[in-house]
Amino acid sequence: MAAAQFAVAQAVNVLDAGSLLSAFGAFGIAVVMFAETGLLVGFFLPGDSLLFTAGLLCVPGVHGSVHLSLPQVLAAAVVGALLGAQTGYWLGRRGGRALLARSRAKKLHEGAARAEELLARYGHAKAVVLARFVPVVRTVLNPLAGALDVPVRVFTLWQVIGGLVWTIGLVLGGYALGSSVPNVDRYLLPLVALVVVLSLTPIALEARRARARRASEGASS
Repeated sequence: MAAAQFAVAQAVNVLDAGSLLSAFGAFGIAVVMFAETGLLVGFFLPGDSLLFTAGLLCVPGVHGSVHLSLPQVLAAAVVGALLGAQTGYWLGRRGGRALLARSRAKKLHEGAARAEELLARYGHAKAVVLARFVPVVRTVLNPLAGALDVPVRVFTLWQVIGGLVWTIGLVLGGYALGSSVPNVDRYLLPLVALVVVLSLTPIALEARRARARRASEGASS
C-alpha cells in the first residue's frame, strides 16, 4: 500500500493541472490555492490553469482524466484561496521581509518589487484585488501587505473580494466554455496553454516596461 502511494506521488507533476486534478481532485485544488497564495514556496504552482481546467472537467460528457463536481471545485478553490491569502498576511506581519530576504528565488524578488509598485500606485484595496490575477505577485503581495502593516480589515475585505472574483471567475469560465463547445476535451491542452500564456502576459508587459524605464534613465543620465 505504501509503495503504491509513493508511486502515485512520484507520478504527479505539480506543474501540470491535469496531473494534479487526476491525483487529488478537489482536495488538490484547495491545497494548491492555499500554497500559492499563502506560502512563498508556492509561487511556481499553476493556479490559473488549475482553476480553468477544473471548470472544464466539471462539464458532463467531457472525457478528461477525471470528472469533478462543480460545487466541490468552487468550494475548494474559494476556501483554499481565502485561507491562503490570510495566512500569508499573518506570516508577513510576523516577519515577511525576513522570509523574503532569505529566499534566493529571482522570481520572488521580482514579484515583491511588482507587489510594492501595485500597493504604491493603486492603494491597498485595488492592489490586493489586482494581485490575484498576476502569477507570483499573488504569492508575494499577501505577506508583503502584512509586513507593511496594511490594516487587517482593509486587507481581509479586499482579499476576500479578489479571491472570490478570481477563483469563481476562472472556474465558471472553464465550465462555460466546456458547456458551449462540443467535444471541448479535444482542445484541452491548447486551451490550458492559452490560459497559461494569458496569465503570464502581465509579467511580460511589466518586464518590458521596466526595461524601457531603465533604458530611458540610462539615456538621460
